[in-house]
Amino acid sequence: MARESFARRALRWIVRALIIFVIGSVIWVGIYRFVPPPVTTTMIVNAFDGRGIAKDWMSIDTMSPNMPLAAIAAEDGNFCSHHGFDFKAIQKAMESNFQGDRRIRGGSTISQQTAKNAFLWQNGGYVRKAFEAWFTVLIELLWPKKRIMEVYLNIAETGIGTYGANAGAMRYFHHDASRLSRAEAARIAAVLPLPKKREAISPTGFTRRYGDRIARRMGQVQRYGQDGCLK
Repeated sequence: MARESFARRALRWIVRALIIFVIGSVIWVGIYRFVPPPVTTTMIVNAFDGRGIAKDWMSIDTMSPNMPLAAIAAEDGNFCSHHGFDFKAIQKAMESNFQGDRRIRGGSTISQQTAKNAFLWQNGGYVRKAFEAWFTVLIELLWPKKRIMEVYLNIAETGIGTYGANAGAMRYFHHDASRLSRAEAARIAAVLPLPKKREAISPTGFTRRYGDRIARRMGQVQRYGQDGCLK
Protein backbone atom coordinates (compact mmCIF):
# COMPACT_ATOMS: atom_id res chain seq x y z
CA MET A 1 0.00 0.00 0.00
CA ALA A 2 2.84 2.35 0.90
CA ARG A 3 4.50 1.66 -2.43
CA GLU A 4 1.29 2.41 -4.27
CA SER A 5 0.88 5.65 -2.35
CA PHE A 6 4.46 6.67 -3.19
CA ALA A 7 3.91 5.84 -6.86
CA ARG A 8 0.77 7.94 -6.94
CA ARG A 9 2.54 10.88 -5.27
CA ALA A 10 5.44 10.59 -7.71
CA LEU A 11 3.02 10.50 -10.64
CA ARG A 12 1.25 13.57 -9.30
CA TRP A 13 4.54 15.48 -9.04
CA ILE A 14 5.51 14.44 -12.57
CA VAL A 15 2.16 15.59 -13.96
CA ARG A 16 2.44 18.90 -12.09
CA ALA A 17 5.99 19.43 -13.34
CA LEU A 18 4.88 18.76 -16.92
CA ILE A 19 1.98 21.19 -16.62
CA ILE A 20 4.24 23.89 -15.17
CA PHE A 21 6.81 23.30 -17.92
CA VAL A 22 4.20 23.47 -20.70
CA ILE A 23 2.53 26.62 -19.35
CA GLY A 24 5.88 28.25 -18.54
CA SER A 25 7.39 27.53 -21.94
CA VAL A 26 4.28 28.81 -23.76
CA ILE A 27 4.43 32.06 -21.75
CA TRP A 28 8.19 32.37 -22.37
CA VAL A 29 7.80 31.90 -26.12
CA GLY A 30 4.83 34.29 -26.11
CA ILE A 31 6.90 37.02 -24.43
CA TYR A 32 9.75 36.61 -26.92
CA ARG A 33 7.35 37.15 -29.78
CA PHE A 34 7.34 40.83 -28.78
CA VAL A 35 10.40 41.29 -26.53
CA PRO A 36 14.00 40.75 -27.74
CA PRO A 37 15.71 37.94 -25.79
CA PRO A 38 17.95 39.87 -23.37
CA VAL A 39 20.58 37.11 -23.14
CA THR A 40 21.01 33.47 -24.11
CA THR A 41 22.70 30.48 -22.52
CA THR A 42 25.37 30.54 -25.22
CA MET A 43 26.18 34.18 -24.43
CA ILE A 44 26.43 33.47 -20.71
CA VAL A 45 28.67 30.40 -21.17
CA ASN A 46 30.98 32.24 -23.55
CA ALA A 47 31.10 35.25 -21.22
CA PHE A 48 32.26 33.00 -18.38
CA ASP A 49 35.01 31.81 -20.72
CA GLY A 50 36.19 35.41 -21.03
CA ARG A 51 34.86 36.11 -24.53
CA GLY A 52 32.49 38.93 -23.61
CA ILE A 53 29.15 39.72 -25.21
CA ALA A 54 28.91 42.08 -28.18
CA LYS A 55 25.35 42.42 -29.49
CA ASP A 56 23.16 45.18 -30.88
CA TRP A 57 19.56 44.29 -31.72
CA MET A 58 18.27 45.52 -35.07
CA SER A 59 14.74 45.12 -36.40
CA ILE A 60 14.48 42.96 -39.50
CA ASP A 61 12.68 45.88 -41.18
CA THR A 62 15.77 48.06 -40.61
CA MET A 63 18.26 45.36 -41.53
CA SER A 64 19.38 45.03 -45.13
CA PRO A 65 17.14 42.49 -46.93
CA ASN A 66 20.37 40.88 -48.13
CA MET A 67 20.92 39.38 -44.65
CA PRO A 68 17.76 37.25 -44.32
CA LEU A 69 18.16 36.38 -47.99
CA ALA A 70 21.68 35.11 -47.28
CA ALA A 71 20.48 33.17 -44.23
CA ILE A 72 17.85 31.35 -46.30
CA ALA A 73 20.36 30.68 -49.08
CA ALA A 74 22.94 29.31 -46.64
CA GLU A 75 20.95 27.62 -43.90
CA ASP A 76 17.42 26.78 -44.92
CA GLY A 77 16.16 27.06 -48.49
CA ASN A 78 12.71 25.82 -47.47
CA PHE A 79 12.34 28.17 -44.51
CA CYS A 80 9.15 29.77 -45.82
CA SER A 81 7.47 26.49 -46.77
CA HIS A 82 8.16 24.12 -43.86
CA HIS A 83 6.59 24.18 -40.39
CA GLY A 84 9.79 23.99 -38.39
CA PHE A 85 11.27 20.72 -39.65
CA ASP A 86 12.61 20.01 -43.13
CA PHE A 87 12.40 16.23 -43.21
CA LYS A 88 13.90 15.99 -46.70
CA ALA A 89 16.95 17.97 -45.55
CA ILE A 90 17.25 15.79 -42.43
CA GLN A 91 17.14 12.63 -44.54
CA LYS A 92 19.69 14.06 -46.96
CA ALA A 93 22.00 14.98 -44.06
CA MET A 94 21.71 11.50 -42.57
CA GLU A 95 22.52 9.89 -45.92
CA SER A 96 25.49 12.22 -46.42
CA ASN A 97 26.86 11.45 -42.95
CA PHE A 98 26.27 7.72 -43.39
CA GLN A 99 28.24 7.77 -46.64
CA GLY A 100 31.18 9.33 -44.82
CA ASP A 101 31.01 12.91 -46.06
CA ARG A 102 33.98 14.73 -44.53
CA ARG A 103 31.79 17.67 -43.53
CA ILE A 104 29.17 16.48 -41.02
CA ARG A 105 25.73 17.83 -41.88
CA GLY A 106 23.02 18.54 -39.34
CA GLY A 107 19.88 19.25 -41.35
CA SER A 108 18.59 21.76 -38.76
CA THR A 109 16.24 24.47 -39.98
CA ILE A 110 16.47 28.13 -39.04
CA SER A 111 13.44 27.55 -36.79
CA GLN A 112 15.26 24.75 -34.94
CA GLN A 113 18.40 26.84 -34.59
CA THR A 114 16.36 29.78 -33.28
CA ALA A 115 14.66 27.53 -30.71
CA LYS A 116 18.03 26.20 -29.57
CA ASN A 117 19.75 29.58 -29.44
CA ALA A 118 16.93 31.45 -27.72
CA PHE A 119 15.75 28.90 -25.15
CA LEU A 120 18.33 26.14 -24.76
CA TRP A 121 22.03 25.33 -24.80
CA GLN A 122 24.47 24.13 -27.46
CA ASN A 123 25.21 20.57 -26.39
CA GLY A 124 23.17 17.85 -24.69
CA GLY A 125 22.49 15.17 -27.28
CA TYR A 126 19.03 13.66 -27.53
CA VAL A 127 17.72 15.37 -24.39
CA ARG A 128 18.40 18.81 -25.79
CA LYS A 129 17.08 17.73 -29.19
CA ALA A 130 13.77 16.74 -27.58
CA PHE A 131 13.45 20.16 -25.92
CA GLU A 132 14.53 21.79 -29.18
CA ALA A 133 11.72 20.02 -31.05
CA TRP A 134 9.18 21.24 -28.47
CA PHE A 135 10.32 24.87 -28.65
CA THR A 136 10.47 24.67 -32.46
CA VAL A 137 6.82 23.64 -32.53
CA LEU A 138 5.93 26.49 -30.16
CA ILE A 139 7.68 29.25 -32.10
CA GLU A 140 6.17 28.02 -35.36
CA LEU A 141 2.73 28.16 -33.74
CA LEU A 142 3.11 31.45 -31.86
CA TRP A 143 5.49 33.50 -34.01
CA PRO A 144 5.21 34.57 -37.65
CA LYS A 145 8.08 33.46 -39.87
CA LYS A 146 9.37 37.01 -40.01
CA ARG A 147 9.77 37.05 -36.22
CA ILE A 148 11.62 33.73 -36.25
CA MET A 149 14.08 35.13 -38.78
CA GLU A 150 14.42 38.39 -36.84
CA VAL A 151 15.29 36.61 -33.59
CA TYR A 152 17.66 34.25 -35.38
CA LEU A 153 19.56 37.08 -37.06
CA ASN A 154 19.91 38.92 -33.75
CA ILE A 155 21.11 36.13 -31.44
CA ALA A 156 23.05 33.74 -33.71
CA GLU A 157 26.78 33.75 -32.96
CA THR A 158 28.61 35.60 -35.75
CA GLY A 159 32.08 35.54 -34.22
CA ILE A 160 33.89 35.01 -30.93
CA GLY A 161 31.77 36.89 -28.38
CA THR A 162 29.76 38.49 -31.18
CA TYR A 163 26.02 37.87 -31.60
CA GLY A 164 23.67 38.89 -34.35
CA ALA A 165 24.08 40.24 -37.86
CA ASN A 166 24.30 43.85 -36.72
CA ALA A 167 27.15 43.26 -34.27
CA GLY A 168 28.79 41.04 -36.91
CA ALA A 169 28.50 43.77 -39.55
CA MET A 170 30.11 46.33 -37.25
CA ARG A 171 32.87 43.90 -36.27
CA TYR A 172 33.77 42.84 -39.79
CA PHE A 173 32.78 45.75 -42.04
CA HIS A 174 32.61 48.76 -39.67
CA HIS A 175 29.04 49.70 -40.53
CA ASP A 176 25.68 48.46 -39.31
CA ALA A 177 23.57 45.70 -40.83
CA SER A 178 21.25 48.14 -42.61
CA ARG A 179 24.02 48.69 -45.17
CA LEU A 180 25.12 45.11 -45.78
CA SER A 181 25.85 44.39 -49.41
CA ARG A 182 25.03 41.02 -50.93
CA ALA A 183 28.67 39.90 -50.66
CA GLU A 184 28.96 41.05 -47.04
CA ALA A 185 25.73 39.33 -46.00
CA ALA A 186 26.90 36.14 -47.71
CA ARG A 187 30.19 36.29 -45.78
CA ILE A 188 28.38 36.61 -42.45
CA ALA A 189 26.12 33.70 -43.41
CA ALA A 190 29.20 31.64 -44.27
CA VAL A 191 30.54 32.23 -40.76
CA LEU A 192 27.37 31.06 -38.97
CA PRO A 193 28.06 27.29 -38.90
CA LEU A 194 31.49 27.76 -37.26
CA PRO A 195 31.63 31.31 -35.85
CA LYS A 196 34.64 30.62 -33.62
CA LYS A 197 36.79 29.36 -36.50
CA ARG A 198 35.76 31.52 -39.45
CA GLU A 199 36.22 35.20 -40.17
CA ALA A 200 34.13 37.27 -42.58
CA ILE A 201 36.68 40.07 -43.07
CA SER A 202 39.04 38.29 -45.45
CA PRO A 203 37.80 34.69 -45.69
CA THR A 204 40.05 32.10 -47.25
CA GLY A 205 39.71 28.54 -48.46
CA PHE A 206 36.36 26.88 -47.78
CA THR A 207 34.85 29.97 -46.14
CA ARG A 208 35.54 32.11 -49.21
CA ARG A 209 34.17 29.48 -51.59
CA TYR A 210 31.13 28.94 -49.40
CA GLY A 211 30.45 32.68 -49.20
CA ASP A 212 30.64 32.99 -52.99
CA ARG A 213 28.24 30.04 -53.33
CA ILE A 214 25.79 31.66 -50.91
CA ALA A 215 25.90 34.92 -52.88
CA ARG A 216 24.98 33.01 -56.05
CA ARG A 217 22.16 31.15 -54.27
CA MET A 218 20.67 34.44 -53.05
CA GLY A 219 19.62 35.23 -56.60
CA GLN A 220 17.87 31.87 -56.85
CA VAL A 221 16.08 32.43 -53.53
CA GLN A 222 14.68 35.71 -54.87
CA ARG A 223 13.87 34.33 -58.29
CA TYR A 224 11.86 31.40 -56.93
CA GLY A 225 10.18 33.41 -54.16
CA GLN A 226 11.73 31.37 -51.34
CA ASP A 227 11.79 34.51 -49.17
CA GLY A 228 8.09 35.29 -49.66
CA CYS A 229 7.18 34.84 -45.98
CA LEU A 230 9.44 37.75 -45.02
CA LYS A 231 7.67 40.35 -47.17
